[in-house]
Amino acid sequence: MIRAFRWKARHTILSVLFVTSIVSFLDRMVMSAVIPFIAKDLELTALESGVLMSVFFAGYALSQVPGGMLADRFGVRRVTAVAMLWWSTFAALTGAATNMTVMLIARFLFGLGEGVYPASAFKAVAVWFPARERATANAIKLASTPLGGALAPLFVVAVMSFGTWRTVFYALFVPGVVIALLFWVLVRDDPSKSPHVTPEELAEIEGDEHVAVAKVQPGMGFVAAFREPGILRYFLVLFAFNIGNWGFTGWLPTYLVKVRGFSAVEMGAAASLPFFAATIGCLIGGWVSDRYFSTRRRVPIMATQLAAALFLYLTFTASSTPMLIVCQTLTGFFLSVFSSTFWALPITTMPKSLMGVLTGLINMAGQIAAFLSPIMIGFLVGAADGGFATAFALMIGTILLSCALVLTLPKHRVDEAAI
Repeated sequence: MIRAFRWKARHTILSVLFVTSIVSFLDRMVMSAVIPFIAKDLELTALESGVLMSVFFAGYALSQVPGGMLADRFGVRRVTAVAMLWWSTFAALTGAATNMTVMLIARFLFGLGEGVYPASAFKAVAVWFPARERATANAIKLASTPLGGALAPLFVVAVMSFGTWRTVFYALFVPGVVIALLFWVLVRDDPSKSPHVTPEELAEIEGDEHVAVAKVQPGMGFVAAFREPGILRYFLVLFAFNIGNWGFTGWLPTYLVKVRGFSAVEMGAAASLPFFAATIGCLIGGWVSDRYFSTRRRVPIMATQLAAALFLYLTFTASSTPMLIVCQTLTGFFLSVFSSTFWALPITTMPKSLMGVLTGLINMAGQIAAFLSPIMIGFLVGAADGGFATAFALMIGTILLSCALVLTLPKHRVDEAAI
């Protein structure tokens, strides 16, 4: 018998996290949509455009671990609200930059602020949700990121209809301040301190906490993590994949405008479609993996990688605009399905006592690739006088390499007693 759904305080928290994550990714992905116009105005080369897109990830990667420490020390509420005001300020200041150097500094500091948020968001889910609901809550929160990416091109087109690319960055300050205030008003660090949590809901949240605590065994930190036999393989799989993933994500708007001749409005509509598709892919990927491939996790991972590589190739070779739109949308869908299916493997095969450190190290690979990929693509496009053939070859090749590396990943959970 299916119980009727009742809205509870923790669902309000998840809603705030969902909206905050949308704004976070919207702020981040605006640069990809607006870079063709910045490059024209500031006379940037393709390589300089790539560096400008990449520098965000340098700051983002550097602040993730400190962000977690700050959340533990000062609480999710204060840290997230301050971080949002920080990154919204530097997002707005990006619009005031008059040269490449100032813009690089603004983007780096913007990334430094955004990098604080992920750990706070994960901590909020861990604190506010019972262990049996955390995976679902995280999946819903994760689905908000491609939705933010989908809204970014539409946001750019809407603002540029009455302003310039600079106006786009100024406008980002407003939702940042609004959501920061919303976060401060609605979110509490401890459910027991919230006036909206009933005794019954608090009992639900804390009721299976002994189960969650039992899963957290004292490990040996980074030393033991680097000894874990699968860590390097996971690292390489995600690194290779994200070279292609972030190359596509970061450079698609420029490709549509410079190579395919799309107008700003056409680009905004077309570039948003892969992200809308990615939102759907993110939601169903993990469910499909759990439902049909719980003992064969590598199968859906490799299938989605092969599909992503195929449709990425068809995006480049498409001879008509409708075919291009279909193929790039399906590329975005399968790239996103990979993310949810991939993470199902390490959390079911690696030792629980080291899960936090191990997943952090694996995710670091994705951030390094996200930093390098736009620069690499920019170099290749510049070397080819604006052509994208070698850039697409790199993206497709790295995704296929990642697919081959999946074959080296473990199939079964590691025996913790052997560690």
